[in-house]
Amino acid sequence: MGSAKFQSNLMNLQDNLLNFAYMLTSNRDDAYDLLQDTTLKALENEDKFAENTNFKGWVFTIMRNVFINNYRRGMRTATIVDTTENLYHLNLSQDSGLETPEGSLGASEISDAINSFADEYRIPFSMHVAGYKYNEIAEQMNLPLGTVKSRIFFARKKLQERFADHR
Repeated sequence: MGSAKFQSNLMNLQDNLLNFAYMLTSNRDDAYDLLQDTTLKALENEDKFAENTNFKGWVFTIMRNVFINNYRRGMRTATIVDTTENLYHLNLSQDSGLETPEGSLGASEISDAINSFADEYRIPFSMHVAGYKYNEIAEQMNLPLGTVKSRIFFARKKLQERFADHR
């Protein structure tokens, strides 16, 4: 494929690529960045494109790979290395919310709020928070899956309404 035809085909795919990029990133600005990175990568690797190959599939594969590589790079840079003596930060409970007096008060308030729910909402919500999957809760409680999901949703809504002023 000649360079002019390659570039023309690539430009004709820009709208489709942008839609795919938006689907991957769920963010308009990130989608445009991904589109730009993909276009640049495709142009740099034009010589690696084999004739009689699906051009659209080739470019979409490049986009997917660029997205995955960027995601992995982001995850590596977000990793925190604890260099403190005795690994102080790693040994702290990170998600308990109990590091401060305000956190412990919030946790007890949330527990009280959950315990004030009727059993039909409290039990499935508590099981969900404990890590049970929706279908496991449905089996345990002999309820349809949709009912379990609805009750958990309504329990969340009640908590959000009750603690709306804490945001």
